[in-house]
Amino acid sequence: MDFEKDIEACLQVLRNGGLILYPTDTVWGIGCDATNAEAVAKVYALKQRPDEKAMIVLVPEENDVLKYVASVDLALFDYLQEYPKPTTVIYDGAIGFADNLVAEDGSIAIRICGEPFCKQLLKRFRKPIVSTSANISGLPPAKNFAEISEGITAGVDYVVQYRQKDVALAAPSSIIKWENGKLQIIRP
Repeated sequence: MDFEKDIEACLQVLRNGGLILYPTDTVWGIGCDATNAEAVAKVYALKQRPDEKAMIVLVPEENDVLKYVASVDLALFDYLQEYPKPTTVIYDGAIGFADNLVAEDGSIAIRICGEPFCKQLLKRFRKPIVSTSANISGLPPAKNFAEISEGITAGVDYVVQYRQKDVALAAPSSIIKWENGKLQIIRP
């Protein structure tokens, strides 16, 4: 797995407030620094998405969730380790994110990402990265790189080369909310 050039290019773009198009543990994503409001605004504009519609962010480890959320029921992590599908969790009490990324109720959607490229990128960037599907809002997400529209690829500052030839059909993550030990499935 040689993606060092992609990692270096992504880090430079992210640090400068730009947008990347990158493979995740689910579908290809449009990404930016989740703490940079101007970068987040660029993602909303590219996707033609209303900014009150929340986006997912990725982190590499459980400990990172604890840094960016006011309170976490640690039993949730046991559930996530046993659940086979990549799962995004909606947490209350977001801390340190760009204001235009946090939902009106103060919640944030976070997924711990184990995909090798993403995990390396996230660890080296040392901040959460936005991960929203690489499509115009309202259209179906691209299931692989070949399905991403030219408007999206042209609208980012860097397109990752790694996994572009992967033809496997990806699906979005599950989305859940975990409150007081109770699981609520938002998207199976």
